[in-house]
Order: sequence, then C-alpha cells, then structure tokens
Amino acid sequence: MSLIRSHILVCTGTGCTSSESPKIIAEFEKQLAAQGMDKEAQVVRTGCFGLCALGPIVTIYPEGACYTHVTVDDVEEIVAEHIVKGRIVKRLLNKNEGGDGPATSLAETRFYKHQHRIALRNCGVINPESIDEYIGVDGYAALGKILTEQLPPQQVIDTVLASGLRGRGGAGFPTGKKWQFTADAVSPDGVKYVCCNADEGDPGAFMDRSVLEGDPHTILEAMTIAGYAVGAHQGYIYVRAEYPIAVKRLEIAINQAREYGLLGKNIFGSGFDFDIFIRLGAGAFVCGEETALMHSIEGGRGEPKPKPPFPAVRGLFDKPTNINNVETLANIPQIILNGADWFTSIGTPKSTGTKVFALGGKINNTGLVEVPMGTKLRDIIYNIGGGIPNGKAFKAVQTGGPSGGCIPASQLDIPIEYDTLTAIGSMMGSGGMIVMDEDNCMVDIARFFLDFTVDESCGKCTPCRIGTKRMLEILERIVEGKGEPGDIEKLETLGKNIKETALCGLGQTAPNPVLSTIKYFRDEYEAHIYEKRCPAHHCQKLLNYVITGKCRGCTACTKVCPAGAISGTVKEQHKIDTTKCLKCGACMEKCRFGAIEKH
Repeated sequence: MSLIRSHILVCTGTGCTSSESPKIIAEFEKQLAAQGMDKEAQVVRTGCFGLCALGPIVTIYPEGACYTHVTVDDVEEIVAEHIVKGRIVKRLLNKNEGGDGPATSLAETRFYKHQHRIALRNCGVINPESIDEYIGVDGYAALGKILTEQLPPQQVIDTVLASGLRGRGGAGFPTGKKWQFTADAVSPDGVKYVCCNADEGDPGAFMDRSVLEGDPHTILEAMTIAGYAVGAHQGYIYVRAEYPIAVKRLEIAINQAREYGLLGKNIFGSGFDFDIFIRLGAGAFVCGEETALMHSIEGGRGEPKPKPPFPAVRGLFDKPTNINNVETLANIPQIILNGADWFTSIGTPKSTGTKVFALGGKINNTGLVEVPMGTKLRDIIYNIGGGIPNGKAFKAVQTGGPSGGCIPASQLDIPIEYDTLTAIGSMMGSGGMIVMDEDNCMVDIARFFLDFTVDESCGKCTPCRIGTKRMLEILERIVEGKGEPGDIEKLETLGKNIKETALCGLGQTAPNPVLSTIKYFRDEYEAHIYEKRCPAHHCQKLLNYVITGKCRGCTACTKVCPAGAISGTVKEQHKIDTTKCLKCGACMEKCRFGAIEKH
C-alpha cells in the first residue's frame, strides 16, 4: 500500500472555482505524476476556506502551509519545492496586515486565529463529496448515538432546548421550541415533515451556500436527527438553483447516505425511517420566508400566508412541519455529541454558540467569519477583517441584509447578539455584514436596499407592495437633488406603518435600512434636501466639479468633456461651466495632476 505523506487541499467553493481552481487541481495531478510524487501526495478537493479575498487557496498538510492567490503557473514550483524538497514557498504564503510578516500556517493568519468554528468546522477541511471523510471527522456519530442507544425523542429535544440554540436564519427563534411545537402537534394521519431553508437571497450573503458546498452531510445528519425528534419520516431541502455546486454536492451526499444505509429504511437497524429530497428555488427573495418556501415546495407561487397557524402546527401539505435554516442545522450534530453545556459555554447567556457572517464591502479581508456570539463589531472589522482599505475611515456596517439596519461607528463596541442588534435598529438576519467607508452615501445605501426589496416583493400585501414603492420614490428624489422639506418625516411615518402592518417578516423589516440611516445619519438626509449636496460626494446629481490651482493647462480634460463645459487656454488654469456640466466625471478620470475635485 502507498503511504500518503502530504495532503494538498484545494478550495473548490464557488469563489475559487470561478478563479479556476479546477485547473490548478489538474495541474497538481500532472506535476505530481511528472515529478514522481503521485503515490506520496494526494490532492483533496474541499469546500470554502473562508478567506475568499485571497483565493484560489491551497493548503498543504502536515505543515498547514496556506498559499494564497495561487495560479496554474505556481503549481510546478510548489510541487518541486514543498512536496519534493520540503521547502515552504514563502512568496505565496498569506501575509498578515500590519507588518506581522507571512503566516506559515492557516491557523496563524489574523483572519482565522480569532474565529471559533462550529458550523464551518469541516469546510475547507474535508472532501465534501466523500462520505468516508465526513465519517472520519465524527460524521453521523450523533445520529448513531441517538438511534443505537435508543434515546427518547424528548431527550433529544430537551438537549437542543438546553443548548439555547436560536435560529440562524433571521429572527432568532429558539430552535428547541420549534422542535417541541412540531413534536407536540397532532397529525391526523401521523405524517410530519422536516424542511431545510437553503434559499439564501440576501445580497452579499453566502454562509449557507458555503456549508452546503463544503459539508453537505452535516445537514443530512441534522435533518435526520430533527425528523427522529419530531416524529417525521421525510425531509425537503429547498435550495436556490443559482447554487449549482451546492446542489450537485447535496445530490452526491444523499445518494452516498442512502447507499450506506444512513438515509432510507431502518437506519442503524433502529426501525427508524427517514429520507430527504431536494427542491430547487427559482431565485425569489420572498421564498426565504418559511410559509412562502413551503408554498413553493408544494408547487404553488411563493407567497407568504398569515400566521398563526404556524408551520409547526400546519405547514407543508397542511402537515406539522419543522423548518430550520442551513446554519442552524449545522450546529445540531455537535450539540448532540458535546452536550448542551458545551454549547452554552460559548457566546452569551441569551445568544449561545457562534454565528457565521459573510464579511464584505469596504474591508480588506472579505470572506466567511465564524465567531462566538457577543464578539464586538470592532473585533470583527479590524482584528479579523483587517480594517478598511486605503486608510479610509469606517462609516457604518449593514447587518441583516435588506431587512437589517446600518450601524454607525459610534456603536462599534457593541457585542454582536440578537437582542443588542435589535435594540439599535438592526438585526442579526442570516449573517450578511457589509462594511461602508467615508465614501459611501448613507441615503443612497438606503435607496439601494429598498430598491432590492421593492423588486423582490411578492405583492400579496398592500403595505409592502405599495408602501415600499412610495418610500423608494422619495429616496430617489432625494438622491437626485429634488428632495423636499417633510420628506424625512414621510419616510419615518411610512416605515413605521409598514413595520406594523405588512404580512410577513420580510415586509415588516423592509423599512429597517431607511429608518436606521435616518436615526444615525439624519444630517446626510438634511444636507441632500436642504443644502442640495451629498456629504460623501457620491450622488452624481448633487456633485459640482471644480478645477483647482493644480491645473497645468494641458487641455486633456477639454478633449474628453462630452458637453463642452470646460474652457481655458494651454498652460493656464481651466474652468468648468456648471450649467453645462453633465457630472459624468470623465474630466476627473483623465486629469493626471489631481487638479479636479468633487464638491
């Protein structure tokens, strides 16, 4: 038998795949064979490592050396130096910000050493298309423990209740209570269902996708545990069709689990039957709402329905249904194996465990971050995220996606947990975290998110269908310099009415970006309306371009101005006629001397 002494882990998540990691894998296999190392080194396809800004990523064990921005041309050197000679290729190592030098191993990077991974524990570690590798890291051990020891379903529910796990999909409802309600619900024919919500529609969010791509078996195991606990024998995973890699790996995982007897009839010889099926979503944001999702699974239009009755009582096909999102389920096997006390020792008393965030926007280290609940925003943005690029000042962070709010710099030291975020006008949501710097206009940010909500509204209820559209119209007027006195008050009134009257949670939270930006950045709204200026110099219709004394009179700007708004003679300072200026910015882009400024 051959002895493998080196494992070459290559990310094949969506981000790195789009950066041609499959070609890198092919080149590794070619070079290993060419240099006679194909019997001693093995290439492993993994899910997302999390550090998406530095992909494609290659990590080699046992050293744990993490190579970033790897190209096909780098592979021959990596094999020749690292695999053959045992010399780490230092030029490809991740370099920590702040002059700390290169990090030899993945665990030493600033991005990883402040994290605590539970939901993402296997992502970037195992081959997601191999059930054997999942079993090798205690996969299906929790399910095996429950079924072989014949633990009572109520004991399983009690463990989840005691853990304090709250839904990671948005509202933060206690997971154990959901399970208890479904277990207690009476189904006339005994049929109940378990659903996994993998319809991740928030802009910039990819937490669930990464778990499905990197560790699909953990979701199957968790759903089976949930089925046993609540008395269900069939489960559905509702996943976006825009996630082809996730769908493919789920299909592979389901087939492997059935082949191993871990799905289907008489699992672990216990007499318990459970099977899982995939349903593809068509990309509607509203299908992330649980009742709309179930309507879609049934073959209907994805529209929410009033609650009560709640899904636990009357859900999919009018049967009691337990529905959890991907990240929530990813915690279940570890809670069963390690106990509720272990889970409650992480995080805060009201928000136990960890939370995964998709860190994006104006941040140096974009990617997936998993930290204990209660971690301060400042730690995430500066210690893990590496701060703001180009020395710009931090301005705000949007949490909770289109349903969340913008948190200003004055709140950077708040602990991240469900109740604290709600108290300051934001929310946890699914975990999107978009960072903004001094160049972002908060009025335009609110307009952007509301535009998304208007476009994605199902149209079933008037407050969401009409109310958000009226709010968007006001915001569009403001950013175009046509704002009027009283517009801010109109936005506040409309926002509060929508929150109180919209049918579903998505509609009720739609005004949050507007209301939170008014609360913390009211001065920017007032500047747009009363002074007809954008303090961030972002809104095109409110900009004035001015040529300063740095002008050399090279005439480059006059040649690119489409409106003929710039005048002046060679070697003399030019001028811009603001009445003719289209505010396109072409002159500023062309100027080599930094002589044109936005005001």
